Amino acid sequence: MWAVLFILALAAATAIHLFWRQKFRRRQRQIQAEMEQFQREQQQTVSDARAQQQVLFNSMLEGLLLLDRNRRIYLANRAFKNLFGLKIELRGKTVMEVLRLHELAGLIERVETEKQVLDYEWKLPELSGRWLQVNAAVITNAAGEREGTILVFHDLTRLKQLERTREEFVANVSHELRTPLSLIKGYAETLLDGARNDPEIAARFLKIIERNAQRLDLLIQDLLTISALESGRLRLNPQPIHVRAVAEKVLSDLKSRAAGRGVTLINELPDLTATADENRLEQVLANLVDNAIKYGRAGGAVTVGGRPAENSQVEIFVRDDGPGIPPESLGRVFERFYRADKARSREQGGTGLGLSIVKHIVQNHGGAVWVESAPGKGATFFFTLPKG
Repeated sequence: MWAVLFILALAAATAIHLFWRQKFRRRQRQIQAEMEQFQREQQQTVSDARAQQQVLFNSMLEGLLLLDRNRRIYLANRAFKNLFGLKIELRGKTVMEVLRLHELAGLIERVETEKQVLDYEWKLPELSGRWLQVNAAVITNAAGEREGTILVFHDLTRLKQLERTREEFVANVSHELRTPLSLIKGYAETLLDGARNDPEIAARFLKIIERNAQRLDLLIQDLLTISALESGRLRLNPQPIHVRAVAEKVLSDLKSRAAGRGVTLINELPDLTATADENRLEQVLANLVDNAIKYGRAGGAVTVGGRPAENSQVEIFVRDDGPGIPPESLGRVFERFYRADKARSREQGGTGLGLSIVKHIVQNHGGAVWVESAPGKGATFFFTLPKG
């Protein structure tokens, strides 16, 4: 009897043991699965956070570079890669391995010593004279120990170009104003010193003063016009207009000027309709035709023509048969104050702003302007306008 009870008890204990063992294993597998799921979720969370961080950094206009405590690149955003023309993976590399810029390596060392460097301007001759402004700081942990370095790069190239353009503009304006003002001042002083008592001399001096005063007035008017065009303050009133009729009016206004040099004015424009501000189109044609008269061949011809062009545009040209434009000047004739022949231009009374005004008016209409010329074969100025 006791043997049977013992066997039954042993069997029951074995069954209970197997039951709990299986249950324990199932629970162990469940816990392991839950741990694996948790790890996957954690990895996904970290991955999502890193991806969001990368998207955020890549949306920045400034170049961002993060270095770890060993000066190895932890993160570099898209703007940083674009600034330096980098296509490779940067993570884990040093700055010298990917850029070989000793000045940047020196800046990183300086930041680690000074903890922060602000508004550091840096010119990169290797990248076509690009200018950068760098702000950098050390990243520390709660104990104050250095964990890494962050550097933010601002591209100052456009700003430096604008500053240089402004300086050149001020210098050019000062130069252009100085000449007529000094002449007016000099002749006025001479008249006051007694030359006014000689009627012949007084009349000649007063004509010189008047001519230079007119030159000053033209220069100021052109400066005001180009300032309004560049700032967008000059409002256009585009309407469908017949280009040939506008050209005929301009040629009629300049007929006496052309006769003074024996130049024949020819209107070959077909019946083209353009969408443009009529007054500004007159200004463009007047500038181009007046230049063709002044710088073309004495006794030659100036022709205005045109044709329909692609992309719903009309193309208009003004051609002379003069000495042409030197090849080195073709790319610069539309710059403010640029003159291919400075002495002759000033002698003819030009301000050096006419072609720049032409360019801005045409571009404000949505058109383009260019010139074709060969030495000894004249020059042809083209521009396009939207079709009417």
